[in-house]
Amino acid sequence: MTIDSAAVPAILAVGQSNSALATFVLYTLGVFVIAGLANRLLQQKSFLSEYFLGSRGLGMWAFALTFAATSASGGSFTGFPAKIYTHGWVLALWIASYMVVPICTMGLLGKRINQVARISGAITVPDILRDRFESRALGLMSTVLIVFFLVFNLVAQFKAGSLILETLLTGVEPFQHQAARVGDWISSAATSGGWTFLLDVDGNPVAGGYLLCLLTFGIAVIFYTTYGGFHAVVWTDVMQGVVMVFGVAVMLPLALSQVGGLENATQELAKMVPPRPAIICVDWGAEQTEDGVLPSGSWLRQPGGSPDAPPRIFRTTKPALYAAGTSQVCGVETLEVLSDNEIARLAGPDSPLTFLDADVADIIEGDKYAYGTTEEQRGSYVTAPGPSRTDSSGFLPLGVAISFFFMWAISGSGQPQYMVRLMAFNNSQTLRRAIITVTVYYSIIYFPLVIIFVCARVLLPGMENEPDRIMPQMAVLLTENAGVGWLAGLLVAAPFAAVMSTVDSFLLVISSSVVRDIYQRNISPEASQRTIKWMSYFCTLVVGLIALFGAISPPKFLQDIIVYVGSGLAACFLFPVAAALYWPRSNKWTCIVGMLGGFGAHLAMHLIGMQINGSFVNAYRLFGLDPVVVGLVASLLSVLIITPLTPAPPQHLVRKYFYKQPARSRPAQGG
Repeated sequence: MTIDSAAVPAILAVGQSNSALATFVLYTLGVFVIAGLANRLLQQKSFLSEYFLGSRGLGMWAFALTFAATSASGGSFTGFPAKIYTHGWVLALWIASYMVVPICTMGLLGKRINQVARISGAITVPDILRDRFESRALGLMSTVLIVFFLVFNLVAQFKAGSLILETLLTGVEPFQHQAARVGDWISSAATSGGWTFLLDVDGNPVAGGYLLCLLTFGIAVIFYTTYGGFHAVVWTDVMQGVVMVFGVAVMLPLALSQVGGLENATQELAKMVPPRPAIICVDWGAEQTEDGVLPSGSWLRQPGGSPDAPPRIFRTTKPALYAAGTSQVCGVETLEVLSDNEIARLAGPDSPLTFLDADVADIIEGDKYAYGTTEEQRGSYVTAPGPSRTDSSGFLPLGVAISFFFMWAISGSGQPQYMVRLMAFNNSQTLRRAIITVTVYYSIIYFPLVIIFVCARVLLPGMENEPDRIMPQMAVLLTENAGVGWLAGLLVAAPFAAVMSTVDSFLLVISSSVVRDIYQRNISPEASQRTIKWMSYFCTLVVGLIALFGAISPPKFLQDIIVYVGSGLAACFLFPVAAALYWPRSNKWTCIVGMLGGFGAHLAMHLIGMQINGSFVNAYRLFGLDPVVVGLVASLLSVLIITPLTPAPPQHLVRKYFYKQPARSRPAQGG
């Protein structure tokens, strides 16, 4: 079977229909309606408990879907698809253990952390640790670690939301006009005005469309989270969880039908090798009459040396400026397609691509992938360890595969943003049913995503330089090919929903930690409800604006930030929190040293990697293991070694948290 040539877009920035935009706008308006309804609850109940925990009253569906939607972040629908597109089928192994995350995360800590939070009246994770050991220092340290990691993750989520929104708006004329004007201002401010924060990681001015979308997305999500609090987050998470399942359910059959079936997609993938960077000169053959720019994403080809020789195909990865009176522009950065089957399909007589009417000359070939580009490695997209730009052993060698089992399944239990959800359900039956529901939910989401974006590798060539755009671009492509362009708005809402549900959760975790654990419990214990209320609003707003500012020039790969933050939080919190909940002999030094040991070992692997590999995210792998395993082991050893060497905890704390309470003082629904 052959692939429908109409499935490959002539220009990858496909114009959107107004109906798709209208669908998306209606969805966003629904989010604000929910925030307004949630704000009314804040007027009726205790502000702190309601704003940050929803008064601990979540039922099964609300608890399950808000937990699932918080976990399925911008990484799941933006960074994860980008990794699938870049490395192929091996991502099924990479994500496999995510199906048991609910069993580990909710089953290991869920009931016990809910009980301890109710006994102490805790609202945040630092609250629990501080009260469990009566240690102000421990509460402050855990607050600092949470804020440090989650602000980084917020930057990644803001970038994801902005890219999704930009993809939807590309081709909408008013947006394009404003984006061009903002782009001109950015270029002038960054180059002449010294506003270097408007330059991206490669030193180029940030695109005007991206900045517009970043401001729109950022202000929207900050507003509804600040205004509505925990119930706004939970209710929108429920809606967003449904939207995510719907998006995957629609995209999967569309992708399979347009690629000619899963068997055909895999066969095509087996013939491919990754593209190669190349710097070229583009010659128009005649002098240009005015200054201009060669856009990023333009397709070019150089004919073969003989009638039977295949052409060479290139796609520009950055804009290139040229001046009036010149006929040639050199130094153009491109990716060259190397797979014979891709070249035949894209350069054939039925090619849907529109190639630039210019000649290619003076080709300077860049480095091929460290693993996956040679003839012997053909098929690396369909076998482990998968292609890799930087590692000659591949993307997922055995040690890293084992590490990611721990990363997703085990270390997920150490994420404070999930612990907060575990403090909010209403009883044990809710917890048990939610574990089953979320496990099924993840199975429905993640494996179909692997299939969809394996198909995307065939349907959408040349996107290796901007892989984080692959999810919204694929949604647009599939719906337009199927003649239902209006549906793109809902499909793009799926990754948008994932990002929003994660951003709002992180904002609340950070602001609750700052307001509750720093301001109320250390600076102003007698602060009034009104003061706490406005401090909470102010903190949520400020943290969101800081993350928005940081997202102006974020790192290239979202998933790299998400993996660093998730593994770092787990290394700091998993074993200290588990000891606090289950080990009566543990004390404040157990948690302090355990947190610092995990944090230090995890950070050290990244700093060593920066020295050896030239990149902070490309960490050093001790014994071939990812830093998350090194950090977890260091944290566990610290907990086990330091606890017997330090004084036993006061008996009144042991009795409070480990002895059965009299029935009249026990929480009615403590689990």
